[in-house]
Order: sequence, then structure tokens, then C-alpha cells
Amino acid sequence: MDLDDIDRAILKALQNNGRITNAELAETVGLSPSACSRRLDLLEKSGVIEGYTARISPEALGYKMTALVHISLSGQFARTLAEFEEAVRRCPNIIVCYMVSGQYDYILRVAAKDLKDYERIHRDWLSALPHVVQINSSFALRPIIERLNVDVDAAFTAPTA
Repeated sequence: MDLDDIDRAILKALQNNGRITNAELAETVGLSPSACSRRLDLLEKSGVIEGYTARISPEALGYKMTALVHISLSGQFARTLAEFEEAVRRCPNIIVCYMVSGQYDYILRVAAKDLKDYERIHRDWLSALPHVVQINSSFALRPIIERLNVDVDAAFTAPTA
């Protein structure tokens, strides 16, 4: 989908406030509410907008520790990858799982309440994942930046030298 200036303005406004009403969004981007609603519907149906969600503080729920876990598997066979990925989906403490290139096969972001809780997650979940031959855990000390979305404007401008 080719995005014009109005589409990008809609996306920026929604990134700033996902609970904005259609009337407020329309006023912000300079459209009538019906035209804004049509644009929004197209952005959703085309997959540009993947969904809406509330951002919940892990700390408010008692998860004060984030572990970055590097995983190596015994092989890259389709069945091996599928079995590992299915098992990862069942672990409630795994927040993100990326298949990666390089030294490891996957990187996980794991939420834990404390070190003892991480030990439980490691013992009961991570060590039980199929085909794992190596687990390397690092603990996040503090976040520096955590963007939820890409910069809408940056996606449409050429980098400067």
C-alpha cells in the first residue's frame, strides 16, 4: 500500500494515542470523520495497522527482571525448528522470540519476577525446550530505549550523509 501524507499523519496520531476517537483523529489530520474512518479501515485491512493494544507495565505485575536468552539448537531441520517454536509458544514468560542469524539460532526475551523465578523458568521451561544444545542468558540492567513502532516519517525519507 502506498501511504500518502494523510495516511502517515493518521499513523503518527495513533502511535501517540491509540485511544483517540475517530472525530479527534479526523480533526488532527484534516479530514471529515467519514473520510478518516474509510482511511483507517483501509490501513487496517491492508495490514499497515496490525492491531491495537494496551501497554502494560511488567513491573506493575511483579516482573522486575528481563532476561535475554540466546539459544542454539541441534540442527536447522524444518521439524526441529517447528517443534522448538511450538514449545516456545507455550511458555508464558517468553515475551519475544526471534529466529536469528549468526552464532545462535534464537533470541528470547523472558520476563521473570526475580532471580529465583528465572531459575524456575530456566529449569521448567527453557531447559525442557526440544533440540536445545546451548542456553546463554544475560540480564537486562535497565532499558535505554524501547520503541514500540518504527518512526513513520523516517520510513519515507532518505538518510542524510
